[in-house]
Amino acid sequence: MSYQLYRNTTLGNTLQESLDELIQYGHITPTLAFKVLLQFDKSINTALNQRVKARVTFKANKLNTYRFCDNVWTLMLNEVEFREVHEFAKVDKVKIVACDGKSGEFNG
Repeated sequence: MSYQLYRNTTLGNTLQESLDELIQYGHITPTLAFKVLLQFDKSINTALNQRVKARVTFKANKLNTYRFCDNVWTLMLNEVEFREVHEFAKVDKVKIVACDGKSGEFNG
């Protein structure tokens, strides 16, 4: 089973809303909607792994909290600077969720 992190993105939320609407109108079954979401999880993880080549570095003034559970790191950082070659951005707070990108599988 692939990570389901990207279901909470704009694209993932829109897909879920569309599937819910199709279920309500009787155009698809809940089983088919579930299969579509599973395929979305697999496809988005594969696409990000194979197509994204950009590297970004970051530095935070404070690590507020951290957690490691089920092979997933969650970091809450304050006053964070992001850098990519010629671009720079600074934010007050950021939450980073990091998973094993090699396997792309969640066994929890």
